[in-house]
Amino acid sequence: MTNGKHHRPLDTATFLRIRKWYLWALAAIALTIVIAQVLIQVHLNSQLNDSRVINVAGRQRAYSQKLVKEVLLLNRTADSKERASVVLEIRKTLSIWKTSHKALQYGADSLNLPIEDNQAILALFQELEPHHSAMVRAGEQLLVAKVSDNGITESLERDVAVLLANERPFLRLMDTIVNEYDKRSKEQLQNLKQKEYLLLAFSLLLLLLEMLFIFRPLSIQIRNTITNLMQSRLKSDAHANEIQELFTEKEKSLKELQELNFVIDNAALFASARKDGSIVFMSKKFLTLLGLSENDLKKKLSEVLTTDEGQQAYLKEVLRANRKNVIRTEEIHVTTVSGTEFWLDMSIVPIHQSSREQSILILCSDITERKRNLLKVEQLTQQNFEERMLQKKLQASQIVEGQEEERKRIAKDIHDGIGQMLTALKFNIESIDPNQKEKTTEKIAYLKELTSDLIKGVRTATFNLTPPELSDHGIFPALQKMTVELSKLTGKTILFESKTAENIRFDSLAETNIYRVTQEAVNNAIKYAQANYILVTINYKDDILSVLIDDDGKGFDANILRETPKNNSEGGMGLFYMKERISYINGRLFINSELGRGTRVTINYKTEKNEELNGA
Repeated sequence: MTNGKHHRPLDTATFLRIRKWYLWALAAIALTIVIAQVLIQVHLNSQLNDSRVINVAGRQRAYSQKLVKEVLLLNRTADSKERASVVLEIRKTLSIWKTSHKALQYGADSLNLPIEDNQAILALFQELEPHHSAMVRAGEQLLVAKVSDNGITESLERDVAVLLANERPFLRLMDTIVNEYDKRSKEQLQNLKQKEYLLLAFSLLLLLLEMLFIFRPLSIQIRNTITNLMQSRLKSDAHANEIQELFTEKEKSLKELQELNFVIDNAALFASARKDGSIVFMSKKFLTLLGLSENDLKKKLSEVLTTDEGQQAYLKEVLRANRKNVIRTEEIHVTTVSGTEFWLDMSIVPIHQSSREQSILILCSDITERKRNLLKVEQLTQQNFEERMLQKKLQASQIVEGQEEERKRIAKDIHDGIGQMLTALKFNIESIDPNQKEKTTEKIAYLKELTSDLIKGVRTATFNLTPPELSDHGIFPALQKMTVELSKLTGKTILFESKTAENIRFDSLAETNIYRVTQEAVNNAIKYAQANYILVTINYKDDILSVLIDDDGKGFDANILRETPKNNSEGGMGLFYMKERISYINGRLFINSELGRGTRVTINYKTEKNEELNGA
């Protein structure tokens, strides 16, 4: 396991490094958002308390003025019933005033007031206490004083004088206390604004670093992937050109093979001639084949071999041109006296005799039947080659089409998913205004949700591009990871079952193709079969790796697959790629399905003994 960790492929190491920094950056952004939310909530709670305190403190001024006005009203009221009503109001006002004054200093749950801990405000309350106490005593004495029907007593006048004397200092000090409350609230707000600015700057810095060190490398990796796909297309085109060149060289190869097989009973058909073309000798079998007698040998060799004037002229030219000391081979079409046409494989060999007069030895073989068979073979070969060329071109076009679709899907996922979410994230961050607290809170909550969606989109895209479990741990953990991720993304019940106790590694090409075929089968069950339950089972027994994909979808008529020609694209690009990938690794693919009863896809791959690598 340690060796595997130190010898990871470059793409896997790069992906893991980018993912680690990406998660750290997102964790830092999430932390700043949480801290900002906590600060806002704490400040809002503090603001609510401060607002309540300021409200109660402001009411204290109003209650002191109300108390004085009610006492003066009592002084001017002569009616006993009205005077009793005023006395009740004074008692109520005095009670609320005393309770609020105490609650402002020591707190009160009934009024939602906290305990005051600001020393400056407490000092102002200490300075205010004599005036408040004097006014409270005067009010209480006034309530218990005996008031005659003809007017107020001397004691009542004295209490009124005390209230009026202490009212102005009380109002002045209460104004000072309210101002202190307001000043404290503003200082807290200013402190919060500074913290919010710092957190916003930190978040923007993190986003900038993330763009430079995460999304930029990711975009480069995607660009490299697309470049590799384009190179694959160029290789496919080059392969098609190579096939075309092979077809062009076919005739040359056939001719070389014909030269190797030209000797068929050379001694049976032979003749010799002089330089001028007159015949010296011709075998009996040759004469019989040509339908001639010995008396006909007085003619030129070209006239004996054929009666066609055009063929005779060609033979004269061939014999005349063979003046160098080289062996020349020609396939000659001749017409006999009886009108029979046949082909001769003629070898013209120069001979030096003792008189140094050059003669020509003609060695022939009847290749008429071979020519006919060769013509049929060429026709069949040409037809078969054209069919294979057509199939290769169709397969190449389908591969290119599949590559184009894959590129479109990657670009669409990035543009419609990650790109739009990044744009929305950028615009929402730019639109944050710290002065609008309610909208800022709503936007921060939306940014949290958008960030989660962005993480999910990036994970989905990177998982579809390169599953790290496949190269790091093998086909068993990779298929298990795929089923878990697809179950989360689609909401379908997708299960994985391994009937092998240990993790076994196979050839990387085999693992990659088996993984992709399984992925295609599961995606087909989700998209087209409308399956709600999918089971992926893997087993390794007797050197055979088996993968079964069962679903409870709507199924289809399996006879359609057997009736569909191999070069017909109506069979489905997905099925075409599945068969192609399995054929690359000499595996076998079986598809069994019934309408309304689901589908089973079986993948069998036979391994060699030295191919297996036990996983750590």
